[in-house]
Amino acid sequence: MHADRHSMEAWGGRTDPEPDSPRWHQRIRALGRDSQPGLALLGFACDEGVRRNHGRVGAAAAPLAMRKALANLAWHRQAPAYDAGDVVCEDGDLEAAQARLGRTVCALLDAGHFPVVLGGGHEVAFGSWSGLAEHLSGNHAPRIGIVNFDAHFDLRDPAHVHSSGTPFAQIAEQCAARGWPFRYACLGVSRASNTRALFQLAADLGVLVREDREIRESSLDAIGAELEAFAAACDVLYLTIDIDVLPACEAPGVSAPAARGVRLELLEPLIERLKGSGKLRLADLAELNPEYDIDNRTAKVAARLIHLLSL
Repeated sequence: MHADRHSMEAWGGRTDPEPDSPRWHQRIRALGRDSQPGLALLGFACDEGVRRNHGRVGAAAAPLAMRKALANLAWHRQAPAYDAGDVVCEDGDLEAAQARLGRTVCALLDAGHFPVVLGGGHEVAFGSWSGLAEHLSGNHAPRIGIVNFDAHFDLRDPAHVHSSGTPFAQIAEQCAARGWPFRYACLGVSRASNTRALFQLAADLGVLVREDREIRESSLDAIGAELEAFAAACDVLYLTIDIDVLPACEAPGVSAPAARGVRLELLEPLIERLKGSGKLRLADLAELNPEYDIDNRTAKVAARLIHLLSL
């Protein structure tokens, strides 16, 4: 559980002459065994799940792109932040990579850090959740609330193949096997991109669903209140952001660009509501694909979301 030289090389940028003008690259530190609790950025350099799901590969390069985009942003934190290096998918062995991710996330949580995982395809979610579940395994049936901002449910049947389209179905199976409640909210869903069978499965599983077309300025307060009620019924929250929830004009560099999507200015206040609950323990970002980005637009959006989570 430590940053490697490769990940730390991404942190560079301008240095301002004025006093009290630090930027991320001046404050981020490599994670060490004795690091005080803080924000811990952990890369998941993997898009094997996207390949298996017949999507556009390239998300394995996302952790580096996010670090570079974040490096020059202004630093407003009081507590420390660390780079915990990368978990890499080797030889297409997605399951082994997810297991390593889970162990690392668990170790970060055990050490008192707030992990933010930089994916990778959305297969990152199963690894992230597994780490939180292991961290909480001493608790009796913990109520883990999953909030996913996503154009897709990612509830496809995992019986055939594990992919970027199956993580929440895998989590539901794990919860059932453990006798834990499955609490899942998916906001930003595109009806055009999810079959009737998936909508029915979401209903059967009791998923809190808000479609992309439902999330607008006039509905923000009501949806925010729904999220607060969802959080109140949970012990801890895990936030996962699939960047393809954003419109393609804001986030062109993703595996599956959104024809409509939910604008960043609508997502930010909902994320702030989740932070305000005091229950957020883990977050990740998925599906940034630098190969298809335009002027680093999508990487900059991802960096702004990380910045928001860090405040």
